[in-house]
Amino acid sequence: MEHKKKLIHVTRMPIRWGDMDAYGHVNNTVYFRYMEQARVEWIEAMGVPVRPGGCGPVIINASCTFLKPMNYPGTVEVRTFVGHPGRSSVQSHVEMLIDGDLYAEGAAKIVWMDTMSGKSVAIPDDVRAVLEAE
Repeated sequence: MEHKKKLIHVTRMPIRWGDMDAYGHVNNTVYFRYMEQARVEWIEAMGVPVRPGGCGPVIINASCTFLKPMNYPGTVEVRTFVGHPGRSSVQSHVEMLIDGDLYAEGAAKIVWMDTMSGKSVAIPDDVRAVLEAE
């Protein structure tokens, strides 16, 4: 069953020379860095500081499907989507495009957590409002 996804953030970032590996394409680990940067930008744009201490978002799993190799030079557009939030978590989906062509798709489950106790907490009301807005 297809779950409804909501586009919540778009960012663009340059592919750096150092992102490539010995095979001459962007290393698989860097795709996760692109997703991480997009996620941090989105979360901080909601007014949630991504810093140690207190309560905040963490990911409990992440995946990436590599469809085409990326190369330097270029600019990758990272589109972040979210599904319907649960009590303490929300599923995110990512598309990575260059010049409108899809190069990779990713996902991560984001959980709000009390960093001191390591236990999940309810998604803050202001964040939930953004996630649930049409």
